[in-house]
Amino acid sequence: QSANPFQTTGIDFRYFFVRKVCFLKYTVGVVVYPGGFGTLDEFFEAVTLVQTKKINKIPIVLVGKEFWAPLTKWINSELLEKYKLVSQGDDLIYNIVDNAKEAMNYLLECHKDGIVKTVRNI
Repeated sequence: QSANPFQTTGIDFRYFFVRKVCFLKYTVGVVVYPGGFGTLDEFFEAVTLVQTKKINKIPIVLVGKEFWAPLTKWINSELLEKYKLVSQGDDLIYNIVDNAKEAMNYLLECHKDGIVKTVRNI
């Protein structure tokens, strides 16, 4: 894979999981668009690190309500209600919007006044 032509500094990582943690440790928000296994992996990694307080609370936004609805419905019905594998309120770690403009507005609202807010606070 080649470097993004718009980046100013390139960093190489031997192990993928180290890359994910390093990027998430210093990010101010995550915007996730529809994708495959890699996208799901990075989404769940971000949610897990926020949930377990391994990184600071950051806004995580899923773009495309129609695409993400079946997954979030499954999380709530199976992981939360049926098997009790996640906690009540874990679904508030992320927000689902329809488009990039809504995602940007959400990120700006989360960082308003220099205080990172979750969906619950907005």
